[in-house]
Amino acid sequence: MNILLLGKNGQLGWELQRALAPLGEVVALDQDRADFAQPETLVPLLDQLQPGLIVNAAAHTAVDKAESEPELSQRINADAVAELARWAAQHRVWLIHYSTDYVFDGSAAGWYSEEDASNPLSVYGRTKLAGEQALAASGCHHLTLRTSWVYASRGKNFARTMLQLAASRESLSVVADQWGAPTSAELLADVTALCLYRLRQEGEGAGHLSGLYHLVAAGETNWCDYARFVLQQAQQRGTQLKVGPEQVKAISTAEYPTPAQRPLNSRLATDKLRQAFGLTLPDWRYHAARQIDELLGS
Repeated sequence: MNILLLGKNGQLGWELQRALAPLGEVVALDQDRADFAQPETLVPLLDQLQPGLIVNAAAHTAVDKAESEPELSQRINADAVAELARWAAQHRVWLIHYSTDYVFDGSAAGWYSEEDASNPLSVYGRTKLAGEQALAASGCHHLTLRTSWVYASRGKNFARTMLQLAASRESLSVVADQWGAPTSAELLADVTALCLYRLRQEGEGAGHLSGLYHLVAAGETNWCDYARFVLQQAQQRGTQLKVGPEQVKAISTAEYPTPAQRPLNSRLATDKLRQAFGLTLPDWRYHAARQIDELLGS
């Protein structure tokens, strides 16, 4: 299978290069070859490459910056996705795409299902929702995988930031009223590969699996408890910190204002994905602990 991976250098794209390799020949591109800021350039590229499968990990993910760049965010997160989807529909090619918990306003009391109404609070959330909708309207066979709080050991990430701050500061305050599940790019990539293997097994009959799925690690936490977990894991591995986990102060979202409004509840129910593909999703602590090993060189 000829697989086109878009957004190869992002956290998820980097892991997908590894996870997709056993499934076929992967052509992995970043914005230098596939510029989502210019959606009109994507169809000629697809015509040239003629992929048998498209995996789109490209996105405008700078949530706060998107508030001042709504047009760019719209082009990258929505218009470009619409171009990919139309091409995929015309050529009967599967398209794998990733979306976000930010399509919800976070006002629900429990876990959001795929059927729950969306109501994004930010430019990022609105443009990602527009991308979802364009993909669904295209009629192409697709998997839209909504996830939350994505991290990886490579590049900038929450755990690395917490470790740096705890080693250099005398105090640390972290938001405690936003709930969700930290989800590793490694898990996202591996589950994507497993889903694609299932689609290959089903062949022409795989169309019933097309649609929207939530894909996050199991369990729940808030950012403050996540930070405490990171520092606890680091201390257990012998790392010296000025701020220990018990010294991290819990604050409210109102005390830490940002340009983009975040949903307070980002908990996503994964029943549909687990039942459709027969998967077990590990607790968020599993990959989070592995990340600390990688960051600390353990």
